Order: sequence, then structure tokens, then C-alpha cells
Amino acid sequence: MNRSLSAIAVFFLLSFPSICLGIRYFPATGNTETPSRSDILFGFTEAPEYRNGAYCSRDTLIHVAMTIDSEYLRGTIAAVHSALRHATCPETLFFHFIAAEFDPATPRDLTRLVRSTFPSLRFKVYIFREDTVINLISSSIRIALENPLNYARNYLGDILDPNVDRVIYLDSDVIIVDDIQNLWNITLQNNRVIGAPEYCHTNFTNYFTETFWSDPVMTRVFGSSTRTRTRTRNPCYFNTGVMVMDMRKWRSGNYRKRIENWMEVQRTKRIYELGSLPPFLLVFAGDIEPIDHRWNQHGLGGDNVKGSCRKLHSGPVSLLHWSGKGKPWVRIDERRSCPLDELWEPYDLFRRGDRGQRTRAVGSFVDGYSNYLI
Repeated sequence: MNRSLSAIAVFFLLSFPSICLGIRYFPATGNTETPSRSDILFGFTEAPEYRNGAYCSRDTLIHVAMTIDSEYLRGTIAAVHSALRHATCPETLFFHFIAAEFDPATPRDLTRLVRSTFPSLRFKVYIFREDTVINLISSSIRIALENPLNYARNYLGDILDPNVDRVIYLDSDVIIVDDIQNLWNITLQNNRVIGAPEYCHTNFTNYFTETFWSDPVMTRVFGSSTRTRTRTRNPCYFNTGVMVMDMRKWRSGNYRKRIENWMEVQRTKRIYELGSLPPFLLVFAGDIEPIDHRWNQHGLGGDNVKGSCRKLHSGPVSLLHWSGKGKPWVRIDERRSCPLDELWEPYDLFRRGDRGQRTRAVGSFVDGYSNYLI
């Protein structure tokens, strides 16, 4: 009987392929399954227990989507830890983790790891089918940007459960030093689909090649004139590592397909150099809800070639983002960390022999940024 059921299940999955499969987990109320003895499961220490404040309700959920894989695992765990640590109502957070189909750490192992690190966390792990996007990816300025998982955000409307109508998308190289509910509560006005900090002082033309700007048809996406390079739509650069997304409008507007259309153009005409960002700019730039810059202090990983050290932008900080080549956990382990990497380290739950000594040394450094980490 069991063999028959298994055969039916396999036939069903093969006959009706989907973008992802999901493994849901809620905090257990009884005994839990003993995890397998895999090195990855024992690399992290259990996070402190974070509970709701007096006026919180567990009925309202804050949905957060992130990718999770073996290469960026320490970043993802640190990001979750930071969000819980600074949340007024941490038990309202529901994390949607999107795992790579062929990663060395299996989705089941990743589920067990998250469960052992955050026993009270409500979350679900999805398996992203890489063949969904693999044929649309073109070469990029940095090979890491060609990872299919970087494009999972394009498919959130298909990946997430249909009842998830709003989500915060976060890259795995961020830490949050503010209450994430403040980001969640931002209103998307004028029928906008996404909200993100935007940077209009950036030279927007640099994100696309001369092939794009010289094409009178393609530049119409911005209402552009190829003669004067002026635009009736006012597009500004924004970083896709932090976004508030209205999933109902995303699905109804078929924005996945709009992004894919530009990726297909890129395969034949080479209209940009940077991975998954430019298609988002082509679809949304100039029509997003502008969010305060404090919610994405990006670029802390340096550029895409050297990954050199960077300083904080002026003003208050709610979220720090190590976009760029340099990742704090890599630089710390290689003993070539940048000063701002030490702001990431207190949220790192990876076990190291000298962890206690490093964390104590960081204390005075973090205090020096108390006016920024509000």
C-alpha cells in the first residue's frame, strides 16, 4: 500500500511540475524529531528566545522572504537573528526561506538547522526549481551574480502561498537594527507594487549599455528620447535587496513575465552587465514607493570587483546591507575585516573558538555608532 502511494506521489510531481515545493514548520508543542548528524546542523548555536511585548497580537503576521543556501547561510541566520532581536513583536514574524534545488545543504537539512537555531520561529522552506530561470540568465560582471537563486525574487508571486498578499524581501547579507514592523507598516501609494529606498543622484544611464540607449524602441520604457537622453518617466536607481512588495498587485500585473521579457532581450542584445537588478529597474524604476534611506544602507561590501571597505552613508540607520563582493563573515574569518563588519558580528550565531573574545571587543565599537543604530 505504501509503495502504491509513493508511486502515485512521484507521478503527480512529475506530471504537474511547479516552480517550488514547500516544507512548512511551526514551533512544536511536544517532542521534536532528532536531527541527523550533519556538520551543517551543528555549526550554529541556538539563538536567545525572543517574545512579544505586552501589546502584541499573534494574529497579524509580518511575512519576510529570504533565500537560504550553504554559501550565504551565515548571512541569512544573522539577518533573522537581528530581525528578531530588534522586533517589538518577534512572534509575529513568519519567514519564507527559498532554497536552491541543487545546493549541497538539502532543504530538509536547512529546515532542521533553522528549527534548531530558532526553536520558536514560524517559517517555511521552499525548494526553488532552477530550471525555471536557468535558460534566461546571461553572464554578469561577477560570477556570483549568475546564481539562479538570485532570481528567486522574480518568482515570489508563484513561490509563496496565495494567501500571502504582502511580503518584505531581504537579501541574505543584511542586518536589521530597528523594529521591522516599521518597515512593514509603510504604505504603498498610488497603486504601486513595490517600495524601496531610491537614489536619484546616481547616474542611471550607467546601468545599461550603449546598445540599450541607442535603441529607439527599448528606451521608450522610460519615455526616453535617444537624441537628448531625456526621459518623461523619472527613473531612479534602487537596490532590490530590500523591498516591500504587494503580492496581489504583483500577481495580477504579471510582473514576473514583464521581468522575464527583458531577460530574454538581454540574451540576444546585451543591454546591461549586472545580474538580476537591471530587469527590475526596467520594469519599476520611477514607479516605486520611495522608502527612507535608513532602510537600506547598502554597498558595505564594496564594489563588485575588489570588495573594498566602505563607510556608512550619513544619517540614521535601520538596516545595514553588505551588497558588493565583500561579505562580513568571509572577511572576518580571513582576518581582514573592515570596521563596519564588526557591526555584523554580534548577530553571527556560527560557533567559533574565539567568539566570546571578539564579541566583547566589539562592544565599545558598536557604542560609538549608537546615534546611528536607532
